[in-house]
Amino acid sequence: MQPRDLSAHTPYVPGRGSEEVARELGMDPDDLTKLSSNENPFGPSPKAVDAVREAAADVDVYPTTSHTDLTETLAAKWDLAPAQIWVSPGADGSIDYLSRAMLDPGDSVLVPTPGFSYYGMSARYHHGSVATYELSKADDFAQTPEAVLDAYDGERIVYLTTPHNPTGAEFSTEGVVELAESVDEDALVVVDEAYGEYADARSAIDLLGERDDVAVLRTFSKAYGLAGLRIGWAAVPDEWADAYARVNTPFAANEVACRAALAALDDEAHVERTVETARWARGYASDHLDARTWESAGNFVLADVGDASAVAEASQREGVIVRDCTSFGLPSCVRISCGTEDQTRRAVETLNGVLSEVAKA
Repeated sequence: MQPRDLSAHTPYVPGRGSEEVARELGMDPDDLTKLSSNENPFGPSPKAVDAVREAAADVDVYPTTSHTDLTETLAAKWDLAPAQIWVSPGADGSIDYLSRAMLDPGDSVLVPTPGFSYYGMSARYHHGSVATYELSKADDFAQTPEAVLDAYDGERIVYLTTPHNPTGAEFSTEGVVELAESVDEDALVVVDEAYGEYADARSAIDLLGERDDVAVLRTFSKAYGLAGLRIGWAAVPDEWADAYARVNTPFAANEVACRAALAALDDEAHVERTVETARWARGYASDHLDARTWESAGNFVLADVGDASAVAEASQREGVIVRDCTSFGLPSCVRISCGTEDQTRRAVETLNGVLSEVAKA
């Protein structure tokens, strides 16, 4: 017996971890600077760590109360009704919920390339198909309604990522409105704001009071430093918020994750420190790296280094792990996550040395 044909699925390729690279190279993980996965270099809020410890004694209980508390806290923070908050195991869980709610077999979704492979994976899991629109390197990865509409052909869900990973490019809120008004009436525009805390732009969540064709994805993995707990959420229009009870996985967002997220929301200073350091790191990398970079509103910078695989491999041998973007269809680019000031300076110095050696070869 075999599973169904999964050959159309493009697996998600994560950034390499410190333990993995350390074992491969025979190094101490503590000697490595990992800037390949857009994680928070300061880790989670100390309040979240305390909440994890406190919640550990209650993991025998289903997370009914904590899930409700997190839902209500997010709703109050964003001036939404609690039913408009769909808490999920990571933002990818919300992608699945939206696929379940919106897609009939054979429906299609429109996704950016390069982009997050799970948009398309989720659609295919639900017997849908995938079309793409391109963010062009020649156009500096500009995100515009025109570029999306040129590729649009009646897809049921249109995915936007702002700030976009791995380029850092933004899609304006005005552009979201223009796009939503231009696609079919039964189409949903999903705005992935996983890196939204790092951007200065207005969130598309503000549109939900006036539109029933836009949903927004958010996560606690990035600015809140809870990537290992897999906790995210979607903000959806009030008109169809009750679909959540019919599409969510029972108790998918666990007790520890919900309690940690609640505590993280209560530590604004930690998020502010994270965002300010990322802003500094973006500027430092752009100013001092001996390679072309693109303006980014996320917690990372994309750099054109010529041969991404060679540069990434050489860099990690020197103790700095960056993301080879070949899997994104950008074989000349690496993505450098924003670290602490010391980590960022080390990464830039290391990469400049590698680039110099590669240029001589």
